[in-house]
Amino acid sequence: MDIDVVTARVLLPLALPGAYDYAVLDDLDVRPGDFVRVPLGPREVTGVVWDPLPDGVEAKPVDPKKLKAIVSRFDAPPMPDVLRKFVDWVAAYTLSPPGAVLRLAMRVPQALEPAPTITGYRLSGAEPLRATPQRQRVLEMLRETGPQLARPAREIAEMAGVGTSVVSGLVKAGALDVVEMPGERAFIEPDGDLEGPQLSDAQSLAAHDLGAHVGNGFSATLLDGVTGAGKTEVYFEAVATALRQGKQVLVMLPEIALTPQLLKRFETRFGAPPAPWHSDLNQKERRRIWRGVAEGRARVIVGARSALFLPYADLGLIVVDEEHESAFKQEEGVIYNARDMAVARASLGDIPIVLASATPSLETVVNVQRGRYQRLVLPERHGAAELPDVTAIDLRADAPERGRWLSQSLVTAIVDTLEAGNQAMLFLNRRGYAPLTLCRTCGHRFECPNCDAWLVEHRFRKELQCHHCGTRAPTPYKCPECQSENSLAACGPGVERIAEEAAERFPDARLSVLSSDHLHGPAATQEAVGQITRQEVDLIVGTQVVAKGHNFPNLTLVGVVDADLGLTGGDLRAAERTYQLLHQVSGRAGRGEKPGRVILQTYMPHHKVMQALVAGDRDQFLQQEAREREDAGMPPYGRLVSLILSAPELPQATEVARYLARAVPAAEGVRVLGPAPAPIALLRGRHRVRFLIKTTRDFQVQKYVRAWLAQVKLPNAVRLAVDVDPQSFL
Repeated sequence: MDIDVVTARVLLPLALPGAYDYAVLDDLDVRPGDFVRVPLGPREVTGVVWDPLPDGVEAKPVDPKKLKAIVSRFDAPPMPDVLRKFVDWVAAYTLSPPGAVLRLAMRVPQALEPAPTITGYRLSGAEPLRATPQRQRVLEMLRETGPQLARPAREIAEMAGVGTSVVSGLVKAGALDVVEMPGERAFIEPDGDLEGPQLSDAQSLAAHDLGAHVGNGFSATLLDGVTGAGKTEVYFEAVATALRQGKQVLVMLPEIALTPQLLKRFETRFGAPPAPWHSDLNQKERRRIWRGVAEGRARVIVGARSALFLPYADLGLIVVDEEHESAFKQEEGVIYNARDMAVARASLGDIPIVLASATPSLETVVNVQRGRYQRLVLPERHGAAELPDVTAIDLRADAPERGRWLSQSLVTAIVDTLEAGNQAMLFLNRRGYAPLTLCRTCGHRFECPNCDAWLVEHRFRKELQCHHCGTRAPTPYKCPECQSENSLAACGPGVERIAEEAAERFPDARLSVLSSDHLHGPAATQEAVGQITRQEVDLIVGTQVVAKGHNFPNLTLVGVVDADLGLTGGDLRAAERTYQLLHQVSGRAGRGEKPGRVILQTYMPHHKVMQALVAGDRDQFLQQEAREREDAGMPPYGRLVSLILSAPELPQATEVARYLARAVPAAEGVRVLGPAPAPIALLRGRHRVRFLIKTTRDFQVQKYVRAWLAQVKLPNAVRLAVDVDPQSFL
């Protein structure tokens, strides 16, 4: 006799190949999107009821007697249909297990439980029999500030200037009612009807165009404006349109260091702060925001790439600020580019997306040329500000003194700037004091024991650190190899070494060092930026933390200590990234009424990057870069997929790589390079071997890789990382 069992597919946030079938008991009503508890082996886990298999796809038959039943359903908003589709899409594109992608959307399990409540009090309408002066103050305060508004006892006491015992007395006297109220802060509603700042004609046209897309289906628009052109104020107008339509908005930033400044600008524009979403939030705040997003109470989210996987109740607009930034690429776990996934999310949700940048990526520029994206241009800085004058100093002709890193021309420019009462910035995109420490006596170099990398000296902390795996060790007093004392030499400059030289050369200048080693979290960044804005700092020494997003009105000089850094190393995007970074940091100069100046120290003044920066000809650089990529069949004119095998022992990784190499499927339009040692062959104690798949643009590379990998079973000790459209080649 057949057993008629109602089943449901449940996807678990684990690296499993797909959803599992579970029985649904008669007393439980579940639908796709519901969060449920299910048994998995000896434990219970939380998962999501997933959609039925598409027509024509048959599941592997399971004996109904062997099916385990769903234990319970959470009283929480179900995961929206579009988010479930997005999870499946990301999994298919990145060749990741769907459960691993689901985990990105389920990082706040506490949010599935009912919201905590606290006890509050409000006026009952009755007068106490004994009205003391203190009681009278409480009653008058509540009448003036909202008689039906419930507040905790401590808040009432503080507002009235009395003790909590007075509040308790009023409750006993019947003058205050006891009510249960939400235990979390409410979200303040941003006002889309508030009038923004006066826009220029070009800004107004762009803002009108962006606003017209909101509520009218999917579109992708590149907002291409020079640094200081007011791109934020322009896309704020699209945000205002979405708010007026009752929609939610996501604004994505590449780094949390940029969050405080945007939060403040948003609050000024819309009368309420948006909800931030980044790794520095505590669990209580993450729970509040996740639930607020799911219930539609959090209207605007400003966040890092993980904000893309929040369960928006009614998302109406996505903005990707600084869309060119490599920080949007997640390099571990599920490997994805949040900018590209944001475009996919907008398409699945049938909503507009805005990609904003002064230095758009070549991929985005080509999508504009192919007609996939619209382009709006802001060619001039807002107001009286003008773009800075950029010059290159040939270090072969104007070399710094021995043991120093600033040329005389740059030193003179800083002196002139400081004497004029303006601020200057020295930029070097290298953390720490020195990238290499060696022994003068025996030549010993300090290497990371877990990675193919040098240990970077951090003199302020008196330690050596690996910037790949985080290994740290105290800086020794003598060489561990030959035991020589006072023989250790720092080779090359880091930002701390530049700060040391700057402090020596400009002793009267108030100096501030800005790098991720000195700024721990958004609050620290906000304070440092505030000091610069208030002109409490004369000379800034910083890494890429200061290169983008910040507005320092009194900063008139930017000196790039090593403009060539980043142009080598075999990265196909090396020139593009260097141009973007130097253009962005150059854009910090002259954003106020005073003209700005940028000095690039370089050994390659004739390199196409330096020539483009000095000439201010970005488009010419992009055209040249595009020709070179197209001739080589490289992205965005071709496709790449990186496969990296890693194992604790090199023979393990090498053996599996040989098996994979023998199983490479033959196909037209594809070329498999490798296996070969990865550029960083040892990382975090694991030996790494890489394949690189190069195909034509229209080749179905995911299908090809999936069929290839299905032929080889990996040993437990060997891991495989698949990176579709790699950004990093280390």
